[in-house]
Amino acid sequence: MSAAPAAADRASPLDRFLRLFTDVRAGEGGTALLLCLNVFLLLSSYYMVRVLREPLILAGGGVAVKSYSAAGQAALLLVLVPAYGALAGRLPRRRLIVAVTAFFVACMLGFYALARLRVPIGVPFFLWVGVFNLMVIAQFWSFANDVYTTGEGKRLFPVVAFGGSAGAVIGSWLAGRLIEPIGLHELLLVAAVLLVSATAITVTVDARERRRTEAKAAALMTSGTLPAATAQFRHDTGEFKAVTASETYAKASGQFKVVKPGLTERDEVKATKGPFALVLGSPYLLPIALLILLLNWVNTAGGYILDATIARAAAAGATEGRSEQAIIGAFYSGYLTVINLLSLALQLFVVSRVLKYFGARVALLVLPCIALAGYAVLAFAPVLALVRWTKTVENATDYSLQNTLRAVLFLPTTREEKYNAKQAIDGFFVRGGDMLHAGLLYAGTTWLAMQPRHFAMVNLVLVAAWLALAVVIGRRYERLAAAAAS
Repeated sequence: MSAAPAAADRASPLDRFLRLFTDVRAGEGGTALLLCLNVFLLLSSYYMVRVLREPLILAGGGVAVKSYSAAGQAALLLVLVPAYGALAGRLPRRRLIVAVTAFFVACMLGFYALARLRVPIGVPFFLWVGVFNLMVIAQFWSFANDVYTTGEGKRLFPVVAFGGSAGAVIGSWLAGRLIEPIGLHELLLVAAVLLVSATAITVTVDARERRRTEAKAAALMTSGTLPAATAQFRHDTGEFKAVTASETYAKASGQFKVVKPGLTERDEVKATKGPFALVLGSPYLLPIALLILLLNWVNTAGGYILDATIARAAAAGATEGRSEQAIIGAFYSGYLTVINLLSLALQLFVVSRVLKYFGARVALLVLPCIALAGYAVLAFAPVLALVRWTKTVENATDYSLQNTLRAVLFLPTTREEKYNAKQAIDGFFVRGGDMLHAGLLYAGTTWLAMQPRHFAMVNLVLVAAWLALAVVIGRRYERLAAAAAS
């Protein structure tokens, strides 16, 4: 009997069911489904607190404070990301994730207690929610990258990421249904329970995968004892290997270093750089960081174009029987529903096939090409219908294909890069794009009399730079992936 039929015979019903959506091999369905449930609970928890965030900030700080929140969150991340890196350089991955999650659960309970005492928490809570979203989700994907090899991640991340898309939908929907029966602030307690449940699944997956891949490894060199951030990467054979032991990887990444005589194997793999130093000093990670910055700048500017266009249309269409607020509310209800449904469909049926048949190198070009075509149209015809569908397709692709790609790009990196650099990129550089848009928006509307179509023209320039970075990253990713498979 050939190997392929034998593998098919060993596939469980779960494995065969998941093959409807991606290439799942025998024995892989269990961990993939657990990770899917893990990120589902994390996003459900986040959207619970996000629903609570809006009334608290509007009551406690107003729209102006909300607009400046990106700068405040970026300032916090400048402190918190290095602190996370220091912790990741000391604790094994399971203890790291449990410790960080326990901190955020404690914050939820603290905010709940303060709210019950009628202490104003709007501004600090708003800032905290932004940090919570970025750090906890980045940590999850660091863990998922640590669990899978490059080949496994490319095949299975589309299934895992579906949990995040579903969690965003269910979390916000469930929050709306719970506010009346249990109360607004009590959503924090529900979110805390979801977060604890997600951590229990992380612990289960960690134990499961260590048994599968590290049973024969020396105890002092496993992910259960080594710090989460080490100079190791995962070969497609399943085991961890040190960067210093792989000249192929080192040449591909540009991070080769000579091991000093007298160092033990454990000394060789210790983390040596902080999160920002890792990003700024890497010819692979720095372009990824810049791409994320540009992506968020373009997306936020597109959101402003949509807001300005619908506001103008609502003002023109308001009547005595229908207010501007009602028109805007009805528009966004339908708009967000379509985005969520489309992103779920893309995640289930398109993302895995794009990665399988075209690879990450081509997939990286999909979203910037969509953005380029969309903003080229909006630069000359910024009418509501065109703006709506440009942003619908852009956001749905971002939430599905692009989010999965952001995780895939870290598969061939070292564990130090997965845990430390990913926090810097998914935290500070995301907020950096928001801050740059805010600066341009202020200058454009205050001094330059820019209209929405002018911001679309700026986006065209930004997307051109984004495309160039995508080409560079795609080439370097393929070299790293080939090194990890060798």
